[in-house]
Amino acid sequence: MEDLLPWTEKYRPKKLSEVVGHKPVVEKLKAYSKEKNMPNMLFAGPPGVGKTVCAIALANELFKDSFHQNFLELNASDERGIDVIRGKIKDFAATLPYGGASFKIIFLDEADALTKDAQNALRRTMENYSKTCRFILSCNYSSRIIEPIQSRCALFRFKPLPEKDIIRRLEYIAEKEKLKVKKEALEALVYVSEGDMRKAINYLQTAAIANKEITEDDVFKVAAKAHPKEVKEIINLSMKGDFEGARKKLDALLFEYGMSGEDIITQLYREVMNSQIADSVKAKLVDKIAEYNFRMTEGANDRIQIEALIAQIVSINKKKE
Repeated sequence: MEDLLPWTEKYRPKKLSEVVGHKPVVEKLKAYSKEKNMPNMLFAGPPGVGKTVCAIALANELFKDSFHQNFLELNASDERGIDVIRGKIKDFAATLPYGGASFKIIFLDEADALTKDAQNALRRTMENYSKTCRFILSCNYSSRIIEPIQSRCALFRFKPLPEKDIIRRLEYIAEKEKLKVKKEALEALVYVSEGDMRKAINYLQTAAIANKEITEDDVFKVAAKAHPKEVKEIINLSMKGDFEGARKKLDALLFEYGMSGEDIITQLYREVMNSQIADSVKAKLVDKIAEYNFRMTEGANDRIQIEALIAQIVSINKKKE
């Protein structure tokens, strides 16, 4: 049955020693596992970088065979009201730990989606059941967690995973699945995932369905993202004042890759920041990109807005001259 799981589940680390990246965090969690004791914890960071994996791996090492009886995982974005805190969480926290364990663990994923009332109720639950239960809260934005809860938790910040760690894990999965992944394809997976391991593994699995030998082009197609050099070409043509040439390249991205306007504008921003353009010009470009990104989020037509952005880049270059 494990062969039928998505690869993000099939290759999810079961032990802290298998977790890639976040060495300082993992070392502290290993120390908690060794002591068989831990504080309440708040994991904060972007999606797909290992917050849930670390929580489950720690619980696995603490509870071993009694994992399922002593570990409760809830997604707070689905169950975000005060009734869940007063019901499910309180009932689980009130019962004694199973199998000789010193405490239970409640893992609240996406805790920043909890309402303020639910967070206040959770604060009281954390106080009342501190002898029999520990809480691990996971969130993308720690600022959305109320101060009383933050002060009751040890805060661990998770950063986007480094390129070498993502590549190492992808090479391991490719070896297990008997895939041939070219070096350029691995670099493309790093580029499109932007530090998100879950996204990188999903793209690898999607590309592997069509072909066991995965190329750079395969990755960009399944990710529905343009090759960086094509986005750079739009910027370069615009900077040279070739509006029509840049517009044709834009059409290729919109129709050949099926990209949305928001995807294109995000990549334009990324390539502008990575370019060798003078800082004074780069600042103007970022200002314009932000303006047109806002227009699109407000419902303006994608194509018209991106073409207007290209026109602005052309005009910025002419003023510079």
